[in-house]
Amino acid sequence: MLENSILNYILNVFSTYKEWLIGGLFLLGIFVVFIFIKRKQSDTNPLTNLIEEISIERLSNIVLFDDMDGEIHIEHLLLTIRGLVILDVKTSTGKVFGGNQMDEWAILTGQERISIQNPQTALYNRMAALRLLVRDIPILGHVLFIQGADFSRDRPENVILPQELLNLYKKPDRLELERVTEAFSPYWQTICSSVRPDL
Repeated sequence: MLENSILNYILNVFSTYKEWLIGGLFLLGIFVVFIFIKRKQSDTNPLTNLIEEISIERLSNIVLFDDMDGEIHIEHLLLTIRGLVILDVKTSTGKVFGGNQMDEWAILTGQERISIQNPQTALYNRMAALRLLVRDIPILGHVLFIQGADFSRDRPENVILPQELLNLYKKPDRLELERVTEAFSPYWQTICSSVRPDL
């Protein structure tokens, strides 16, 4: 008898609020799908995952002005435990032949040979422009080959691979992270108020 009463009550509630319940379940379903898609995108983007692992704050695709009234584009600027880090990301894979004094680097991918401009010059210009904006904070820069690359001979300066970047800048425990964030925060605020998105 009690079981029938409970069942009748549940059926009455369902029939009374049927539209609300169906709408709620529909919205819940959309939310679950959205979270799944976002998580899937994050899982499949190694650069995003890597940047999240090492950065306290970050800006991407920004422009700042240099001392010659020109504009300097920065692909990724990260606030890390070691200071500011500029990342120039390369997606090429294969054997890379490049050197600090070479104007062009060659990348051999199977049967194809790709030439790229030595990325160090642009990286150094970005670092110099940033030093004009903020002082008394370490400013580092790297050319990151995100999908890995084979440097048969000596690797040029400031070229780094994903695992090395993670090892170098991995976030510390919470207390150390809070201390670093507080110390570097004024510099980061100066940068945020001085740059603009690259449209």
